[in-house]
Amino acid sequence: MGLVGKKAPDFKASAVINGQDIVEEFTLKQFQGRYVVFFFYPLDFTFVCPTELHAFQEQIEAFESRNTQVVGCSVDSKYTHAAWLRTPPDKGGIQGVTYPLVSDITKTIARDFDVLAEDDGIAYRGVFLLDKKGIIRHQLVNDLSLGRNVDDVIRVIDALQFHETNGDVCPANWQKGQKSLSASTEGVQTYFQGVKVMAKS
Repeated sequence: MGLVGKKAPDFKASAVINGQDIVEEFTLKQFQGRYVVFFFYPLDFTFVCPTELHAFQEQIEAFESRNTQVVGCSVDSKYTHAAWLRTPPDKGGIQGVTYPLVSDITKTIARDFDVLAEDDGIAYRGVFLLDKKGIIRHQLVNDLSLGRNVDDVIRVIDALQFHETNGDVCPANWQKGQKSLSASTEGVQTYFQGVKVMAKS
């Protein structure tokens, strides 16, 4: 069952923040009033994972400008997180990542978010967008070998924030600044009429 439209599962866990500081009772509730991108990845010191974690870090200013907190999570211990954060990228590490990394050593968080690959004991590549009230408004889960597109995560944040502000809905492939439509038959008709006009021009 999907979690979209539901309150994000609550948890308290250890996390490493700012690349070095260990917090013992980290929770997503502390970010209420902000948007949260909460993503799972399989394991520290692996191969696709560091490319994703660096990709999120490279866009950290874009997330911050959208009042959005990025949080990563895997089944590794807080100590493994800390060691990986001390390892430079050219050695396969994630040195330079500043957003929090949660330790799901008991695997209960991944299980509660329904992304635990039970046979492997690690999390699939799940990403969840929480609104300012902690409600999950978007989720996407990739298999272990499939890296995610961070630009599209930002696009979805833009779409959610646009809808909250304007009431219109966002069509397929919508990007910030593009045409939206009202959630009605007339809105769809007007949208496609505009698309045809643009195609002809």
